Amino acid sequence: MFFCSLMPAAAADAAAYDQVLQRWTKNRKIVDEDGANLEIKATYYSAEYIEALMQKEAQANLWTDSEAENYKYNFLGALKLDEMIPIEIEFINNAPTMFLGPFDIMVKLRIGNKLYKPVDYDKRFNFKFQGKKNGLVYFPRYDEKTGKDLLAGVKSVRLELSPSISPLTNGSDTQFVWDVGNDDPSKLYQGKTAARFETDRLLKRLEKLRKDKAEHEKQLQGINDEITTVQTRLDELAKQQ
Repeated sequence: MFFCSLMPAAAADAAAYDQVLQRWTKNRKIVDEDGANLEIKATYYSAEYIEALMQKEAQANLWTDSEAENYKYNFLGALKLDEMIPIEIEFINNAPTMFLGPFDIMVKLRIGNKLYKPVDYDKRFNFKFQGKKNGLVYFPRYDEKTGKDLLAGVKSVRLELSPSISPLTNGSDTQFVWDVGNDDPSKLYQGKTAARFETDRLLKRLEKLRKDKAEHEKQLQGINDEITTVQTRLDELAKQQ
């Protein structure tokens, strides 16, 4: 009886997760007069989407709290969410072969009035294909020069795919827009996960400081050696006078 009573609740939770996942996944299908078609899906990895995805996985796999925390830590690390804006793109190409390489010139993210190229992406997009292909594309989260959060105060972002991706586009961009005004990735970095990421960050910082220290010590040693050489020569010259 108890097991049966849990099933409707689990199903309701799964349905709620699916609604969230669908809200952040955009879809467009293009069909030409001969029936050839191209479907493109783009998913913005918002905090809400990631949380729903992790909860769905935890529920489906009956994970313990510890297992769920480990999954969350590894998943967030792979997404590089603290540095990048990850977007998953999927092509289902039932049309002529697509040639997308180099892929970083085929896709851009518009934030405000500026366009940004990918910092990294799944390199499988560089190879020609028919059928299904999907992967993550990473855009910068911070301004390269100022370090400013590019999404601060921004209400929406727009993914723009070049018309060159396929002849089926008829020379038009393929665009997907997400409302990101209320997205807050920092919500994901709490509890044990936050502590582990801070530990990682501090260890990297410590490693850099040690390298800097070793480099400065080497430079200082070079200066001290030169001081010794100069002083020795001065002493020699003083004896000659």
